[in-house]
Amino acid sequence: MTSPSHPRDLQAQLASLTTEAFRPELADVDRLPTLDIARLMNGEDASVPAAVARQVPRIAAAIDAVAERMARGGRLIYAGAGTAGRLGVLDASECPPTFNTDPSRVVGLIAGGPQALVTSVEGAEDSAELARADLDALAVTSLDTVVGVSASGRTPYAVGAVEHARAQGALTVGLSCNAGSALAAAADHGIEVVVGPELLTGSTRLKAGTAQKLVLNMLSTITMIRLGKTYGNLMVDVRASNDKLRARSRRIVALATGAGGEEVERALAATDGEVKNAILTILADVDGPTAARLLEESGGHLRAALAAAL
Repeated sequence: MTSPSHPRDLQAQLASLTTEAFRPELADVDRLPTLDIARLMNGEDASVPAAVARQVPRIAAAIDAVAERMARGGRLIYAGAGTAGRLGVLDASECPPTFNTDPSRVVGLIAGGPQALVTSVEGAEDSAELARADLDALAVTSLDTVVGVSASGRTPYAVGAVEHARAQGALTVGLSCNAGSALAAAADHGIEVVVGPELLTGSTRLKAGTAQKLVLNMLSTITMIRLGKTYGNLMVDVRASNDKLRARSRRIVALATGAGGEEVERALAATDGEVKNAILTILADVDGPTAARLLEESGGHLRAALAAAL
């Protein structure tokens, strides 16, 4: 494991970070009425989207690079510690039910492993070697993308993950909330969403965490749009694994086609519940096997399959 920095050195590093800055005007926040504190927090949170907006061109460039590699079979891998790691795991875990991706295609790594999702694992975030071992266990290749996530931009686990992935030829993205971060410098695509000091000094689960969640939403969602996982703004690759999602599947087919309830049910029955296939059978007037073949030939892009059928 990496040797820890000298306490005074680390203290000096933290003191220089915007995300760790002390705000003397809030020194008496604990003496305010609850409503005033809530309004203060809400006002702080309202500033986050503007900070993300300033990085949108960089985010878009990263997404295009990620989608190009994923289209060739690559994976999207998040790596972070603490809140940042948990947000990556959350985003990865929601891709299979939303976009019907194989769980191995979008992966979240958190320093300290799965137990770190619910409890602190001492020293895990300080280990670049641990990040390298976690990535080696996944056998990262040049087709993959590794996104290091760290509010400070200095977390050894996130920086180590990006440096190791880049050495393997993988595409790398560094997402932090401080300008001039080591993480952004180490990555092919550096994204620095500077949200400023937190209401509670150094509590980067607040504005910084919100900013990271917004950017990760964009990375995964727009990448999946680019990969043909949607039709317009409809989740046509949704996996109907429960009653709510089965009802959503029927609604999506109806919205995409304008078909009535009985026709929608017949189409879903003919395609084993596959929404994209069901839409194609209705709009192109083809049977289930033909729809499956057209979608396979189009790489899963519904618009391309429709164009080929009509």
